[in-house]
Amino acid sequence: MTQPGTRQKMDILLVEDNAGDVRLIQEAFQEAQMRTTLHLAADGERALAFLRQEPGYEAATRPDLILLDLNLPRMDGTEVLAQIKADPHLKRIPVVVLTTSQAREDILKSYDLHANCYITKPADLSQFLQVVAVVEQFWFETVQLPPD
Repeated sequence: MTQPGTRQKMDILLVEDNAGDVRLIQEAFQEAQMRTTLHLAADGERALAFLRQEPGYEAATRPDLILLDLNLPRMDGTEVLAQIKADPHLKRIPVVVLTTSQAREDILKSYDLHANCYITKPADLSQFLQVVAVVEQFWFETVQLPPD
């Protein structure tokens, strides 16, 4: 396992279809000044194609962390999460559900599908930036992530 804070660069797959949220997350990671590469998948099908290195994504890097919205076109986030956690090659990648939903059913279903955590997106810009900074600090400086 990788020791906390020892990785040179972090690869994150952001599965998000809202352009405004994508921009906020990109800005938050830039502001934190950590060495991260943020890959974007605008829907669930593209996310799985990226993770499985399917045609068009053959050179895709295995992410250290997945930030997953639940409200996605073509394939919703809970289905993406279920497929990730059912795949022996992907199931150890931490998945942070980052969504607007505060519905009890969505929270329970995400944890039932083995999400590593569930975060409701704040509406306020400064709080949104703070959430992203906390996610980054926890997952890349505190915990031990599985080896590549």
